[in-house]
Amino acid sequence: MEFFKIRKDIPFMRHALIFNVISFATFVLAVFFLFSRGLHLSVEFTGGTVMEVGYTQAADIGKVRDTVAGLGFADVQVQTFGTASDVMIRLPAQEGVSTAQQSERVMTALKSQDAQVVMRRNEFVGPQVGKELAQDGLKALAMVVIGIMIYLAIRFEWKYAVAAIIANLHDVVIILGFFAFFQWEFSLAVLAAVLAVLGYSVNESVVIFDRIRENFRRYRKMQTREIIDNAITSTISRTIITHGSTQIMVLSMLLFGGPTLHYFAMALTIGILFGIYSSVFVAAAIAMWLGIKREDLVKSNTGKKDEDPNDPNAGATV
Repeated sequence: MEFFKIRKDIPFMRHALIFNVISFATFVLAVFFLFSRGLHLSVEFTGGTVMEVGYTQAADIGKVRDTVAGLGFADVQVQTFGTASDVMIRLPAQEGVSTAQQSERVMTALKSQDAQVVMRRNEFVGPQVGKELAQDGLKALAMVVIGIMIYLAIRFEWKYAVAAIIANLHDVVIILGFFAFFQWEFSLAVLAAVLAVLGYSVNESVVIFDRIRENFRRYRKMQTREIIDNAITSTISRTIITHGSTQIMVLSMLLFGGPTLHYFAMALTIGILFGIYSSVFVAAAIAMWLGIKREDLVKSNTGKKDEDPNDPNAGATV
């Protein structure tokens, strides 16, 4: 299915150097903000009080959040769990204030709004638990990166694996840079969004790399740059359909999902937008500069790499 078809190839790779300089500058800025400002970690990572309260009817989450925030707590997380009448409240740790004191203040304020609200669970999440969550999150990120590299190296060739993983890490670091610069809350939900962006970005790279491989088989006289330009141009319609529909869904979560989904949707929005950019101007360009060629992907029926008789490098050992 295509909305439109472009007859003439767009010379993307002619401007690859300029766009990659911009990408590098953005990447460096993101790293700078990560080190200078750091991430504003949520209660899951820093520790704090977790409360579960129950209502006799569906809870008004906005009202509960405003009530708790009115007590002076910053970065309060309020969300339903299980049913609409069950509410989970996460409070950041406060110096000199115990978990019991925090929960007592919150319950007093909530009961002033609804006398029938009851406390169902109240516990303290220590920083050690948050540290373990952070370590597990980094391990998950590392495993995803390694898995993607192995998959691409097997499906294509090592040059494509290197190009794709650089592009994907570029997306991840830029997302983290946004969160560091604006000091948006970084929670487990945001970490899940980052991992989702990794998978989403590599899918776009695989589509382009697949088309590059097809073009190497189909157009023997084309240069590598022309092959890549044709591959990207021929997949533009598909990119607009898939990314556009996904972005509409994510934007609906961002605009109408409320505070619980806000930063999750924000991370996905940034990741999808930069994922399109990096697949075209980062992954494809790096693959080109690494020297991809027809012999890396196409094999003859004898099982040996098929050589183009017009290729001056034919017969060379790589």
